[in-house]
Amino acid sequence: MTFKELNLIAPILKALDAEGYTAPTPIQERAIPVVLQHKDLLGCAQTGTGKTAAFATPILQLLAEDKQEKSSRHIKALVLTPTRELAIQIGESFATYGKHLHLKQLVIFGGVPQGAQTHALKHGVDILIATPGRLLDLMSQGFISLADIKIFVLDEADRMLDMGFIHDVKKVVAKLPAKRQTLFFSATMPPEIQKLASTILNKPEKVEVTPVSSTVEVITQSVYFVDKKDKKKLLAYILKDKKVQSAIVFTRTKHGADKVVKDLYRDDIIAEAIHGNKSQNARQRALNNFKSGKIRVLIATDIAARGIDIEAISHIINFDLPEVPETYVHRIGRTGRAGATGIAMSFCDHEELDYFNGIQKLIKLQIPIATDHPYPASSLGMVKITPPKNKDVVSRPNAMPQHSNNRRRPQGNNRNNRW
Repeated sequence: MTFKELNLIAPILKALDAEGYTAPTPIQERAIPVVLQHKDLLGCAQTGTGKTAAFATPILQLLAEDKQEKSSRHIKALVLTPTRELAIQIGESFATYGKHLHLKQLVIFGGVPQGAQTHALKHGVDILIATPGRLLDLMSQGFISLADIKIFVLDEADRMLDMGFIHDVKKVVAKLPAKRQTLFFSATMPPEIQKLASTILNKPEKVEVTPVSSTVEVITQSVYFVDKKDKKKLLAYILKDKKVQSAIVFTRTKHGADKVVKDLYRDDIIAEAIHGNKSQNARQRALNNFKSGKIRVLIATDIAARGIDIEAISHIINFDLPEVPETYVHRIGRTGRAGATGIAMSFCDHEELDYFNGIQKLIKLQIPIATDHPYPASSLGMVKITPPKNKDVVSRPNAMPQHSNNRRRPQGNNRNNRW
């Protein structure tokens, strides 16, 4: 299928073609027709599936075709998203796909002075992309009215829950017109998110792609069992390989992210960190440097990285394994996009074995063990690695990463080592 077959208008097709997009992703193929029919949508999809274009292109088309609103410039579409980085990238997508249309979009978020944002609002905006806190703030000051909203998008609903924004989301929803089209996106559907969806959606069409319990097949996964003290040495060893063209390295804490940056610097590897304690300018500068190739290594925490949507990331490295198995899926889903291959490497020390077992149980894959490296663990001893219950599903042996061989055993000092 092509975008043309989805009945998108010529100005949008021209913009997509200029970006080199011809074939829609599964969620785009299924969601765009639903949105164009003015129906509510419940989309179960994680970052990297192409969901931004799945709602941005049809919204642009619906607003462009709404002849009744040509003379006015009230906010007609609202996209609510949890992080500043994701808001900026969604704004860039609207600008790209709508560059041949006479529509104005604006991104607002906290952490920066509001002057430029309120100035733009006074001059009229068709599409508003916002984070909850700044939106409510400007609404309370009288700069924003939601009375004319025709289309409401709630993006990353589960992350809204994780970050404590659900009450703010409910305050925003209470100010929306009862008669509207609502598009609801979430990678996971915990009970509270299901309840929220049922209260704000009206007879929605459900579109589900890449379930959270599965991983993208084009991603080659491996685990490196390593002592905690040797993780920084192993990371430098891997990053010195020129085959690692671009890498996002995940840490569990903000302090850990900053420490990794300093450790890499001592090994002549330039990296920048992105996390909640960084200023908005610092975070955006790090993202821009990574996108442009000025740096090839970005260190990130999970909340900060949720909004990162960058194509052509060759490697994801889990310096620390996440405590929640689903988070692993979100992390590695940032590579292997748009038909490209990707590599996901995970470091696991003795204290993280339960996390690793939980990940394998969730994804129903045996992740190959990388042993061909100079820092094999010496402390795991007889601790058992729990294989997934579905033993028929294993990682493909012909897709092993550069530094792995799942047939060899580690050459550590403890000869009782078992994996």
